[in-house]
Amino acid sequence: MTATDVTETRSSAEFWFDPLCPWAWMTSRWMMEVEKVRPVDVTWSVMSLAVLNEGRDLPEEYRSMMDRAWGPVRVILAAAAEHGDKVVKPLYDAMGTRIHLGGEKDYGKVIVPALEEVGLPVELAEFADTDAHDDRLRASHQRGIDLVGDDVGTPVIAVNGVAFFGPVVSPAPKGEAAANLWDGCVLVAGTPGFFELKRSRTVGPIFD
Repeated sequence: MTATDVTETRSSAEFWFDPLCPWAWMTSRWMMEVEKVRPVDVTWSVMSLAVLNEGRDLPEEYRSMMDRAWGPVRVILAAAAEHGDKVVKPLYDAMGTRIHLGGEKDYGKVIVPALEEVGLPVELAEFADTDAHDDRLRASHQRGIDLVGDDVGTPVIAVNGVAFFGPVVSPAPKGEAAANLWDGCVLVAGTPGFFELKRSRTVGPIFD
């Protein structure tokens, strides 16, 4: 694949996120920039840090967060089941803005205002405390994990059907910088036998 092919050929991407994950939030903001500058069709899908960490020995504070992590993803899945997949991304944006930009750690206070913002019934908040859609949640989560393997967290992205963890970026690239990173992802996804690129993080999420 040439550089021209990368920039002009329509691509597909599927992006798995948990609304609680700040790194998934950063990468999703980059993916939104990519949609502006490259021909790409993005599907937004849910995975779950709570499911990912089931059965693991976790520090008490993190375990408490995982116990609370079920609520937002359950509500997103319930909203999609009743109102279609088109609500997934707007509801993610509304929740994520409150969690990551607003600093709200009480997820119960996030869910109802987010539903109101996107014009969905606030009664959907009741699904935060039920397992009514957990089978669908686990299936969505597992579909991403099956593509990329067990040794990852969020975000997971599939580029033209080839999935990997990341890219982990801070701050989220914009404009041509976003396009360049996407072009690189398309190239490595098209390389048979490619598995991993990684280096240690030196900064935290920069929410700009």
